[in-house]
Amino acid sequence: MAAWDQAAMPIHEACRQQRGSMAGARKQLAFCVDMEIDKAIRESDDRRLKTKYNNAIYVIKRALALYSIEEVAFSFNGGKDSTVLLHLLRAGYFLHRAEQSCSNGILTDFPIRTIYFESTSVFPEINTFTYDTSKTYGLQMDIIRTDFKSGLEALLKAKPIRAIFLGVRIGDPTAVGQEQFSPSSPGWPPFMRVNPILDWSYRDVWAFLLTCKVQYCSLYDQGYTSIGSIYDTVPNALLSISSTTSSKEKFKPAYLLPDGRLERAGRARKNSPLDGTRCPTFNNGLDGVNSQKNRMFTASVIGVGDEMLFGTVEDQLGPSLCRKLHSIGWLTSQASVVRNDIDSVAEEVERCKSTSDMVFLYGGVGPLHSDVTSAGVAKAFGVRLAPDEEFEEFLRHLIGDQCTGDRNEMAQLPEGITELLHHEKLGVPLIKCHNVIVLSATNATELDEQWDCLIELSGSDGFLISTEPYSAKRLTTNLTDVETAQPLSKLCLEFPDLYIGCFRRSRQGPLVISLEGKDPSRIEAAVEALCKKFNPGAFSEVN
Repeated sequence: MAAWDQAAMPIHEACRQQRGSMAGARKQLAFCVDMEIDKAIRESDDRRLKTKYNNAIYVIKRALALYSIEEVAFSFNGGKDSTVLLHLLRAGYFLHRAEQSCSNGILTDFPIRTIYFESTSVFPEINTFTYDTSKTYGLQMDIIRTDFKSGLEALLKAKPIRAIFLGVRIGDPTAVGQEQFSPSSPGWPPFMRVNPILDWSYRDVWAFLLTCKVQYCSLYDQGYTSIGSIYDTVPNALLSISSTTSSKEKFKPAYLLPDGRLERAGRARKNSPLDGTRCPTFNNGLDGVNSQKNRMFTASVIGVGDEMLFGTVEDQLGPSLCRKLHSIGWLTSQASVVRNDIDSVAEEVERCKSTSDMVFLYGGVGPLHSDVTSAGVAKAFGVRLAPDEEFEEFLRHLIGDQCTGDRNEMAQLPEGITELLHHEKLGVPLIKCHNVIVLSATNATELDEQWDCLIELSGSDGFLISTEPYSAKRLTTNLTDVETAQPLSKLCLEFPDLYIGCFRRSRQGPLVISLEGKDPSRIEAAVEALCKKFNPGAFSEVN
């Protein structure tokens, strides 16, 4: 087999250079590609790519075991994702047949039916690449020129197709809620959606294409990173090359995009409340800023950890967070500790995120079995955990190559709603999911650092705006609880804008009365009103 592989490589390269030659050469190329794809991945040093490849091949072979070859189809659109899927299917089909011992050593065709939805708004380069690829690999193409749904209904009526391979990846608009095997949506013709590369990132796609040295649409070498129609797609500005010698703007190829999360930056977007972004709660005018400063913002603080509930560890982060929020004029409406359980975290987050402006979680972050915070947040928002390429890169720098593939649970973040909060003082970004922030601090010193970074980051974003600080006064008295109870109750009714609380540091110690609010004059008025209800000297002010 090794000798055959070595001989196949020049044949493969020669066939690629002469794609317009006779059909026999095309079939020889088809077989070469089947072998070359698997060989290229096996010889690669990219462990993450190997894991992604093996998982995708497993899904493909599983589908081919569940359905006959007549019952499966492949949706091809000429884009990078479907190009990856095409070559995975070819390798997967070869390996599937080899395991069944029915390949006789040579495969001369690729029998999986291919569906292409042709449109007048498609780029000419996409059309050309699609048809050239079809000829090169002998694809059985069903070309549909109607809308997707109508065309699919007609095709499924005419053919016994039960499953369709799709190049859907996490981050695609249609990916939310899908699994590797997902039945079609209600209202659509019934078929099984098979998504072998669902958990692949932008980096994974280009690692595969470049490692396997397969051809892809030429638009990707011109700065296009995500290709839709000719009406909503332009080269990604992040790949622009400044040139003083040419008036025509030039772009680097798509595989040089430094941040895969910006893959769709070249696609036109319409602002929508459903796009996962948090709409600003105030305008940029002076009145808006003043209203923010005077508004009462509320926060919930949630600790995750059985060790706190069992009393094994004293919770220091929760009280510290409450003090920090209080210092910027926020009201902590509740602080709680929940068990290391996904459902417990999800229930608490779901309840708090709709009643508080911000929710802060600490504890339960990491790769251990008890670290369930991220999964709980994902469940609270009705999404699933998905690999985040950028976050994984940070983790890789922090803990080395152990942070690869599916073993890296820490790189699994809530799908489609996660924003990474970067700061130069933090080795790993903080996680923000809409109005929920996950802190990774394990002690007070780390919390201080992360909080300072949050305050700096919020200066431009506004998600943690500082408001008017609280003013406070504390009085002590030797009066009994019975004597003070009714007057204090009446004082609360007279000053509903103030927080009036009472406590004793010991049962025999003096009663401490705390008055807090945003308006110092109101606090002074409340103190005066309280003192009038009793004899002079009944209360002493505590500094």
